[in-house]
Amino acid sequence: MATKRAEILCIGTEILMGDIVNTNAAYIAKELTNLGIAMYHQTVVGDNPKRLKESLELAFSRSDIVITTGGLGPTYDDLSKETIAAYFGRKLLMDEESLQSVIEFHEKLNIPMPENNKKQALMPEGSVIFPNPNGTAPGCAIEHDGKTAIMLPGPPREMAPMFDHYVVPFLLKDSGKVLLSHNLHFYGIGESLLETKLHDLMEKSQNPTVAPYAKTGEVMVRVSAMAKDAAEAEQMMEPIIGEIKETVGEFLYGIDVGDLQTATVRTLKAKGLRAATAESCTGGYVSKRLTEVNGSSSVFECGVCTYSNRMKRQLLGVKEFTLQKFSAVSPETAAEMAAGVRKLSGAHIGVAVTGNAGPEPSEGKPVGLVYIAVDSEWHKDVFEMNINRRDENLREMIRYLASSRAIYMLLKTAEQFQGNSEAVK
Repeated sequence: MATKRAEILCIGTEILMGDIVNTNAAYIAKELTNLGIAMYHQTVVGDNPKRLKESLELAFSRSDIVITTGGLGPTYDDLSKETIAAYFGRKLLMDEESLQSVIEFHEKLNIPMPENNKKQALMPEGSVIFPNPNGTAPGCAIEHDGKTAIMLPGPPREMAPMFDHYVVPFLLKDSGKVLLSHNLHFYGIGESLLETKLHDLMEKSQNPTVAPYAKTGEVMVRVSAMAKDAAEAEQMMEPIIGEIKETVGEFLYGIDVGDLQTATVRTLKAKGLRAATAESCTGGYVSKRLTEVNGSSSVFECGVCTYSNRMKRQLLGVKEFTLQKFSAVSPETAAEMAAGVRKLSGAHIGVAVTGNAGPEPSEGKPVGLVYIAVDSEWHKDVFEMNINRRDENLREMIRYLASSRAIYMLLKTAEQFQGNSEAVK
């Protein structure tokens, strides 16, 4: 497998023109590295069959495996399968199982299925089909004369799970090995500093591999091992994960937890705790993210969006003195908001956010100044964030990063709880 060469061919005029950032190529490239598959070229081509054919011919002239993303949709310009099937001299045949999946996808949404969606169930003759539970376009792979074409859908939320669940086993099918991974999630440390601290470990680790993935406001490190079976892979990864914990464990908030809000909801549930949120500048971002998690209804009492000072006073009991002396954007106001929403809801933990997300300074407070507070019987804290980054147009970024800090503080407060939640009012 290590001698194979792969190439990524991303299809879509919207990528070529810069309307969409090509995150698919970065994701696939890292995964190919984990598999020990060499890659020397990446290409982007628009939705044009002639240029796609030319790009495909060039790719196969120098690579054994060509992985495409995009062009599997139902419209007239989605021509990936048609072009690649023609390259291999294969007919397109209706795959009944794929067609049923497309039909069921529309039935679940209770919307009529356009006739042209049937096109997505046409698959190249003799191909290996990859199901797509996250969308309507299945993927597939064709092998012929030592060359392999793998076709994946364009949307990242469809492409990544398909790659992980189907493409990786397909690429490893002749190796007699399995690839197993664990995702380590970090908050409170930047990607560059994390890489610096783990540099020697990443450099010397070939199998298992250690690869960082930057996310907005946090970092994920994926540890992957290739072995004869899952038990051996786990055994290989254990000391590596242990070394990572020893080096940067203070920033680790979970392993294979998905994201920050999922880790928080799980912890609240495990501790038998309930939370409530009070938000100003984030406008409900914290409660939105928490309630995205399945099962959050058992741990989330309410979210209050008190944008005006009047509602901060009226709903949360923030003192007029506090607002006049310290302003709405202050640690004092944040603390009273958190205490107020905990009292209002009867939750075990109250978390509050107040700040200036821009674009203009307010009450003498600069853009990007945010205060986040948590309030509980066993822990109280206020954190100051300065997230202007010299750009007053980053309103949404400020709101998102502030919500992340609020969720992280909620997680840490829940982790510190040692008592009986039934006894805590």
